[in-house]
Amino acid sequence: MFIDTHCHLDFKDFDLDRKEVIQRAKEEGIDYIINVGSSLEGSEKSLKLAKEYEFIFASVGFHPHEADNFNEEIKDKLKLLAQDKKVVAIGEVGLDYFKNYALKENQREVFSQLIDIAKELNLSLIIHSRQSAKDTLEILREKKPKKVVIHCFSYDHYFLETFLKEGFFISFTANITYKNAKELRQLVKETPLERIMLETDAPFLAPHPLRGKRNEPSYLRYLGEAISEIKGISLEELAQITTQNAKNFFNLNEK
Repeated sequence: MFIDTHCHLDFKDFDLDRKEVIQRAKEEGIDYIINVGSSLEGSEKSLKLAKEYEFIFASVGFHPHEADNFNEEIKDKLKLLAQDKKVVAIGEVGLDYFKNYALKENQREVFSQLIDIAKELNLSLIIHSRQSAKDTLEILREKKPKKVVIHCFSYDHYFLETFLKEGFFISFTANITYKNAKELRQLVKETPLERIMLETDAPFLAPHPLRGKRNEPSYLRYLGEAISEIKGISLEELAQITTQNAKNFFNLNEK
């Protein structure tokens, strides 16, 4: 059994066949799905989806791309959503200096406020961080949240070691299966198994055999096979360890 710790089944990409996608995930041994909110509307849809399916849980978040549009009303609504028993994390939240769709100062302020909500409600944090590792780390060190996962890890050895020393989890996606991802595969090798979680980030980043197509949770096995090969362990052992990591991180044993 696997856990897809980060996907976006609420996106319009799945409007035509969402039920079938969810059914395929179940048939392929996906034990749980964490559907990740990236806006107020997306967080509302994520929670709605989680209430429809027992094995789906939600996170509530606000993507850094949208930080210029954040306000107190949105913050209050997100906080209210986050108090539902089917919500297991705040995220995705963080910083993105690659595209800079929002002002950096606004991104940092929204990030800080959402970390405060996670701390108040004792929820884990799903972090989006792209070309912003230094500022991401600075804010997390200042705020000291309890549980943090760096989603879709894309940094170098230095920041991998730094994040690990901070006690953060590292989540990898199927971009490690791409031919040009040699350095990323090396980082997978260096990451302790007890700190790894798996995600599809569907509909994005479909694995190598399906690259360019829509990704979905049932494809998580491709990622699992790639990491088990890198680590030199069986797929079953990898599934067992990463599933337990995710259950502990999201408190799924208590659900």
